[in-house]
Amino acid sequence: MDTEDGLLVPVVKGADKKNLLQITKELNDLAEKARSRKLDLMDMKGGSFTITNYGSISGTYGTPVINPGESAILGLGRACDRVVLVNNKPENRKVLPVSLTFDHQILDGAEAARFLQSLKAILKD
Repeated sequence: MDTEDGLLVPVVKGADKKNLLQITKELNDLAEKARSRKLDLMDMKGGSFTITNYGSISGTYGTPVINPGESAILGLGRACDRVVLVNNKPENRKVLPVSLTFDHQILDGAEAARFLQSLKAILKD
């Protein structure tokens, strides 16, 4: 989270057991704590995977760096309209640049590519 004091990375603990509404509420609570300088050190420990959104500040592409002790970080750029070929015909589509940095000691490139393909399918749906 971008704050006046710099970038802070709070952790949504047990995110795999929460639904989207629960995660959204927790993120909003953590954002408020970060803005009001009430974020506790324990709010930033215990993460395994980070999502960064440099698109929120007009960034398009980036190479995010993995936080110590974590397995990967997914970077999201700014979505924009692009002309792409669909069935050999140009169409205007929203394009979301993404990048994934991961620890090769934990995950191999093929698995990372499959993860990105799954993410793409989910986002298209």
